[in-house]
Amino acid sequence: MKKINYNIFILGLALLSLSSCVNSLLDKKPISSFSAESFYKNQDQAKAGVYGIYNSLQSTMHTNFSFWGEGRADNVKTKHAGEPTFLLNNTLTASISSADWTNLYTTISRANYAIKNIPGVFSEGDATGNQLVGQAKAIRALSYFYLVRIWGDVPLILEPYTQAGQDIFVSRTNSELVLDQVEADLKFAVVNCVEKFNSTNDRIMFNKGSANALLVQVYMWRKKYTEAIAAADLVISNPLYSLAVDMVAWGKMFSDSYSNESIFEVGYNETQTNGLRVLYAIGSDSHYTPSLNFMASFEAGDLRRAYIYDVTQADPKAIWKYLGKGVSDQIATTSKQNIILIRLADIMMLKAEALNKMGGTTNVTNALKLLEPIRKRAGITPNLLTEAQAISMYGSVENAILHERSIELCYEGHRWFDLVRTGKAISTMGPINGLSNAKNLIWPISTTTIDKNPNITQNEFYR
Repeated sequence: MKKINYNIFILGLALLSLSSCVNSLLDKKPISSFSAESFYKNQDQAKAGVYGIYNSLQSTMHTNFSFWGEGRADNVKTKHAGEPTFLLNNTLTASISSADWTNLYTTISRANYAIKNIPGVFSEGDATGNQLVGQAKAIRALSYFYLVRIWGDVPLILEPYTQAGQDIFVSRTNSELVLDQVEADLKFAVVNCVEKFNSTNDRIMFNKGSANALLVQVYMWRKKYTEAIAAADLVISNPLYSLAVDMVAWGKMFSDSYSNESIFEVGYNETQTNGLRVLYAIGSDSHYTPSLNFMASFEAGDLRRAYIYDVTQADPKAIWKYLGKGVSDQIATTSKQNIILIRLADIMMLKAEALNKMGGTTNVTNALKLLEPIRKRAGITPNLLTEAQAISMYGSVENAILHERSIELCYEGHRWFDLVRTGKAISTMGPINGLSNAKNLIWPISTTTIDKNPNITQNEFYR
């Protein structure tokens, strides 16, 4: 399996990590350190700079993809003291690790260096240079999208730090303006990224399809339903992507990585590892196990259940989804499976949500049709819900779609954001942990950040 390996280097004023991809054009010894001006001198170095941005995602998503996207939601429970308990009990403080945005801004810093310097390596309008900048802008957009969803208003930094006199104490920018920049970056990526890499890089590097897919998520967060539908159509019709054909393939999508259903995943391997095993699969010591409400929410005959946890146990000790059905693993070591951030089923269900929001009999019918292949693969009958059945079972078509997302995308880092995006976080989590204030939906900003930057004030709920 081809995956990305990385070597450490320093770029400008920031400590950065440089990756060398085993299936890339690079075949060089590791570079120890250099400045941006001395490094971005040729095309190989430009490509290496972009690989370094992907490297930062490894550190960023190592465990935080789950803390941010699952840890405060209703699908998990925990017996683990510390961060998992703070998140699930809604007792967040500025000292927890997930309150620290440093890794996201490190990623943005790397992207800014690449965006600034790569055009100087290529002739104006060069397709290779533009697609490298497109990848850098897509990763920057992904980083800012996480920042806005987690902290609200955040500093918007679009230029690299190149001289000592630059202002490093940047104030926060309104979240809507940040999201405007996210959209602009992704639209650039859609135009300039390649259609495909013809390799496993299509799952771990941004191309037109994955940039469009991220746009769908952004549009849905901003309630731009018409735009979300149009972008989703481009993804769904893209021949690079297809649903896993059965439940065996569905399981391998997570344990083996690089599935045709995957649109964008963060690449790991035996040496560049992540926290999946610690999060989900080391028995009584894992951070998270399935909540009772989650286990009770499956429809009869749903085949996904047995791929997610041990159905023979009333209180399962692990989540199997990423490491494989039936895994027996008591070792608290890191793991090599990729972390899937976007896949086709996600985009199909987001389009279904958007169609339902648009209203009208035809739109609602088409929304439910988008769930049909997902439900059919899971062995659920009826595969195709009528509007009346959806309302009877879940109270509304929207709830039916969100329930399908809860099961299909469980533990992939979507549930909390779905609850916030749809305005259901307080009604869902209030009975569980007392969540009652909309100002509590975002995270506190880490104490370290506030101590270092006098222009950053703590989010109101946590003052």
